[in-house]
Amino acid sequence: MMKHLPKLFCLSLLALGQAQAQTLPMAQFNQMKARSIGPGVMSGRVTAIDAVVSNPNIMYVGAASGGVWKSENGGTTFTPIFDEQPNINIGAIAVQQSNPSVVWVGTGEGNPRNSVNMGNGIYKSIDGGRTWKHMGLDKTFNIHRIAIDPTNPDVVYAGVIGLPFGDHPERGLYKTTNGGQSWERVLFTNERSGVAEMFMDVSNPNKLVVAMWEHRRTGWDFTSGGPGSGLYITYDGGKTWRKKGAADGLPTGNFGRLGLAQSRSMPSRIYALVEASKNGLYRSDDGGEKWAKVTEDPSIVTNRAFYFNEIYVDPKNENRIYMLYQPVSVSEDGGKTFTVTASMDAVHADHQAFWIHPENPNLIIDGNDGGLAISRDRGKTWSFPESLPLGQFYHINVDNEVPYNVYGGLQDNGSWTGPGYTFTRGGLRNYYWKSVQGGDGFDVVPDPEDARFGYAMSQGGSLARYDKETGRSYIAKPTAPDLKTKLRFNWNAAIALDPFNKNGVFYASQYLHQSADEGLTWQTISPDLTRNNPAQQKQMESGGLSLDITSAENHNTILTVAPSTLEKGVIWVGTDDGHVQLTRDGGKTWTNLRDRLPGLPAEAWIPQITASRHRAGEAFVVANHYRFGKDFSAYVYRTTDFGKTWSRLVDGKKVRGYSHSFLQDPVQPNLMFTGTEHGLWVSINEGKDWTQWTQGLPSVPVLDLVMQEREADLVIGTFGRAVYVLDNIRPLRQLAATGGKALQKPLAVFEPAEAYLATYASAPGYGSEADNLYQAANKPAGATVTYYIKPKASTPAPAPARKAAPKKKMAASELNKETGERMATRLPSRDTTAALAAGRVKADSLTLRVFDDQNKLIRTLRQLPDSTLGFQRMTWNLTERGIRQPVASGGGNRGQRSGGGEPAGGPVLPGTYKLVMQYAGSKDSTFVTVKPDPRFPFQKENVIARRQQMERLNQQTQQLTEVLDRLQEASDATEAINAQLKLASGKEKAELQRSTKAMQDSIKTYRELIQGQQLSRQGYGRLNQLTPMSKLQEARSYVMGRTEPLTQTETQLVEQAETLTKEAVGKVNSFFSTSWAGFRQKVQSAALSVFKDEKNKVVL
Repeated sequence: MMKHLPKLFCLSLLALGQAQAQTLPMAQFNQMKARSIGPGVMSGRVTAIDAVVSNPNIMYVGAASGGVWKSENGGTTFTPIFDEQPNINIGAIAVQQSNPSVVWVGTGEGNPRNSVNMGNGIYKSIDGGRTWKHMGLDKTFNIHRIAIDPTNPDVVYAGVIGLPFGDHPERGLYKTTNGGQSWERVLFTNERSGVAEMFMDVSNPNKLVVAMWEHRRTGWDFTSGGPGSGLYITYDGGKTWRKKGAADGLPTGNFGRLGLAQSRSMPSRIYALVEASKNGLYRSDDGGEKWAKVTEDPSIVTNRAFYFNEIYVDPKNENRIYMLYQPVSVSEDGGKTFTVTASMDAVHADHQAFWIHPENPNLIIDGNDGGLAISRDRGKTWSFPESLPLGQFYHINVDNEVPYNVYGGLQDNGSWTGPGYTFTRGGLRNYYWKSVQGGDGFDVVPDPEDARFGYAMSQGGSLARYDKETGRSYIAKPTAPDLKTKLRFNWNAAIALDPFNKNGVFYASQYLHQSADEGLTWQTISPDLTRNNPAQQKQMESGGLSLDITSAENHNTILTVAPSTLEKGVIWVGTDDGHVQLTRDGGKTWTNLRDRLPGLPAEAWIPQITASRHRAGEAFVVANHYRFGKDFSAYVYRTTDFGKTWSRLVDGKKVRGYSHSFLQDPVQPNLMFTGTEHGLWVSINEGKDWTQWTQGLPSVPVLDLVMQEREADLVIGTFGRAVYVLDNIRPLRQLAATGGKALQKPLAVFEPAEAYLATYASAPGYGSEADNLYQAANKPAGATVTYYIKPKASTPAPAPARKAAPKKKMAASELNKETGERMATRLPSRDTTAALAAGRVKADSLTLRVFDDQNKLIRTLRQLPDSTLGFQRMTWNLTERGIRQPVASGGGNRGQRSGGGEPAGGPVLPGTYKLVMQYAGSKDSTFVTVKPDPRFPFQKENVIARRQQMERLNQQTQQLTEVLDRLQEASDATEAINAQLKLASGKEKAELQRSTKAMQDSIKTYRELIQGQQLSRQGYGRLNQLTPMSKLQEARSYVMGRTEPLTQTETQLVEQAETLTKEAVGKVNSFFSTSWAGFRQKVQSAALSVFKDEKNKVVL
C-alpha cells in the first residue's frame, strides 16, 4: 500500500479515527525523519565496487545490507543513492564505461555467510544513480557479478549465485540483449549451484569464463562443493559452453568455490583459485583451455573459501596477483609466493570486493567487513573513508545518562558505545564512539546502576563485564557444571539483566544460566530447553571441502531470554529450533509453548521475545523461517495469558520482509513497532494494521529496537546502516491513544521531550574538520515542538516522502551552529516565495507563544509552515524575549530579529512552561519541562541574582539603543538637508552646509563615544577601546558565563558599565539640548527654496 500513499493520503487521514484500517499517511511525517547517528568509524561490509575509468573520482560502493553509495570526489564524501528502493542488500555493481551515466546494480550479497542478506533482482540507472528502474530477475535472490559488453551495452550478463538456504531453480548465468527488457538463462548446472565468479574476456566480449559453485547453508551447517561446481568457458556469448576439469590440468573430483582473474596486459593469462579436495592456485596461458598448478601451499590457498577465494591481476603486470582473505596479499611472481600488502593493522580484515584502475594500477579500492580502503600507491599505504555508516548491528541498547548513550555489537566489528546526542556544537563525530569489546559484537548491556560498567558479548557465547572508562574487563561467561557437559552457545547468544536484582544477569547456552554477582559465579536454572538434535550439532564438521568452524553454525541453542519486569520468576525463552519456553517460578519448572502458536513453522528461529511492560501475562514472540529456503514471511505472536493462547500480529500480508524485532511502547500499549528484513513498521492499533516508516529510514534490516524512556526516543539498530533515532515518539503515542483522532483537528500540538539549559561546548579533537570527517545529525538545542496541521481536502498531494536525487548540501547559514542540525526556528525555505506570492500562507500565520508558570508571556516565535503541512517541528531555544540591540554605525538592520520574530534574550529559569500555538484561526497548547544542565550544580538563588544583574545591563543597553537611534535619526536628517541644499540658493546656503557638516562630525564623535572608533583604512584588525558598549559586553559575558554566586569582579563590571553608560547618555542629551537645538532652529528659520513646499520640509 505504501507506493500509493502520495495519491491516497487524504483518504488515509479520513480513515484514521474510524473503525477502518489505521495506516499512517507517511508523506505527512516529512519533518519527523529518523535521525541517522552513524557511526562511520567501524563502517560495515562492502560487497561491490566500481568506478568510472575516465574519471575515477566517481566511484560506486555497494554494501551487503546498506545500499549503494556514490562519491564524486575520490572518496572524500559519499551520498546514498539507492535508499528509495524496496531492497538495499547489494551484491554487484557495474558501470557502463562507454556511458558512465548507466549503472547496473544486482541485489543480494554473494558471500553466503550465516548472516547473508538476500535481494530482489537487478536495477538500472541511466542518470548516474539519481533514479532507478527494476529490470527483473526478481526470484534470483543473490546476484554476485554483472558484466557489460563494451561493444554493445544492451548486452549484459548477470551472475546469479542464488539462495544459499535451499534448492533454487533460478540460479545460473543470465543474459539480456535489449538492455534488461528481457533475460535468458545461458548457463545452469543444478538447483544447488550458482555463479561464484565470472569475467568477460578483455579482448573478446563473446568469451566469458564462469565459475559455478555448488553450496548449501542451513542453520547448523555449511557445505561447499559438489557436481554442480565447475569452470565453464563460452566463445559465443553463452550459446555453447566447455567445462574444464582434470583432463585440462585442473584438480580431480568435485570443486567447491573458484576464484578467477584475467590479465589485461596478457589476456591469454588466467588464474584460478580452486577449492577442491586439495586446494590450489592454477594458471592458464592459453585463455583457459589448459591449466598448470602454481601452488598448493596451505598458507596461500586455504583460507575460508566460501567467504573469500577472490583473486585479481594487476592490469599492467600479468605476474602481479592480489589475493583477498583476512588480509590482502600480493604476489610478484605469478602466484608462487605472496606477501601482505594490506595488513589487518592498517585495513580491516575480511575482504569482499576489490577494484584496480585498468590504466593506473596504483589506484586500488578495497571493500571489506569494515568498510572501504583506498590506496593510490599500489597498496603501500591506505586511507579509510570514514563517511560510510554501514554498521551491521545485531543488538542495540541505551543507558539513562544525560545525554544518553547508545550501545551495540556489530558483525565483525566488535561492541561499541556512543552518544545518542551531545551537548557539543556540531554533529556527532566518529571519535565520540568507544570500543568496549572486540570480535564479532552482539548484545551490549549497560549496568542500569552505573553506566560506566556493563556486559559485552562476542561470537560463540563469549561474555565479559567491562569498565568503559579504564578498558578493564573480566570474563563472565558461564562454564559447564562438570566435565561431561558441553555447553552450546549460539553465534549470537542470549543475555538479559535480572529486573529484581541489580547485580543479577541471565545468560543462555542450551540451558539458562543465572548469576547474582555480576557474572562471577553462575547457576544453571533450566534443563536443555532446545530440541537437542544430535544431527544438528555437527558444527565441528561444517564447511564441506574446506572446514569452516567459527561457531557460526552452533545450533540447538537459546537465542533470547526475556524476564518479566512485572512479576518475579516469570522468564520467557526462545531457541533457534522453534521452542518457546516459559517458567513462572524462576526456573524450577518449564513449559514448552511452541505448539500453541498457530502457524508457527516447526523449527523456526525465535530471535526475540519481549515481555510486556503493561501486563505480567503478556509477551510477544518474533520468529523467522527463511533459513529453510522457502518461507520468507514475517511472524510476530502475542499472548496475554502466559502463553495459553496466542494471536499472530504480523504476517507477510501486513509487512514486507521476514521478522527480526518487535517493541511495544512502554507507555502506550496500542503503539507497536516491528523490524523486518526490509525496514521499520509501525502500528497504532495494537498490530491490526502496519505502515512502513519511510521518513529518513531506508528499507534496511532492523534487528533491534529499544526505547530511551525519559526522552521517548526510539533507537533503531539496523543491520547495514548503523543506528537511527526517531526522536520523541509522543505524537505517535497520542495517535495510538486516540485511534488517530488527533489528525482530525485542524491544529494539534504534541508534548515535547524535557529540555535542558545545557552549555554547548566546542567539539574536541580537530580544529578544522574539512569535508571527509563524518558527522551524524545531533539533536537541536532547546525544546523541539512537534505540531500537526491538517491538510485541506483541496491541498495537492505532496511528492513521495523520499526522493531519489542526492541530497543538496546544506548551506552553512541553514545550520544550527550549536548542533549541526537545520535550524528549526528559521522560516523553512521550501515553497516560501511561491506561497507568499500566491497569498496562500502568511509569514506570521503560525505563532508559538511561551508562557511561564505565572502565565506571563515571555517569548513569541513565528514560523512559515512547510507547504505540504502535516507533522512539522519547531524549536524554542529556551530564551526569553530579548531587547533590541544598538544599531551599528551607518544604520542597517534595526530589527535584529532572531528565531522567526522578536530578538532573543537570556535563558529562562528551570520550570514548566506553557506552549500555545496558533495557526489560521486554530489554537492548541501543551507544556514543556525545562531542566538545568545536569552536569553542573544548580542553585536557583544564584541564577536569580545573576538575572537581576542582567536586567541592570539590559536597562543600560536599552538606553544606549535609544540614544543611538536618536543619533541615527539626526544623521538621516543631516543627509536629507545636504541633499536639499544642493538644489538651494541664497547667502545662507554655505553657512548651513558648514553647520550641517559640524553636526555630522559631532554625531560621529558621540557614536564613537558609545560604540568605539571604526577603522577608516583598509586592512584587518580590531581597536581595543573602552566604551559603554564594550564594557556592557564584557560585563554580560562575565555575568552569564557561570551559575555560581556573583563575584566582586562581576558586580564591579556591572557598576562600571552603568557609570560609562550614564556619562555617555548625559553627553548625548546635552548635545541635543544645546548644539542640535540651535542647529535645528537655524535650519527651520532659513528662507531657502527648499522649504517652498511644506511637504518637503525637513523635520528634525
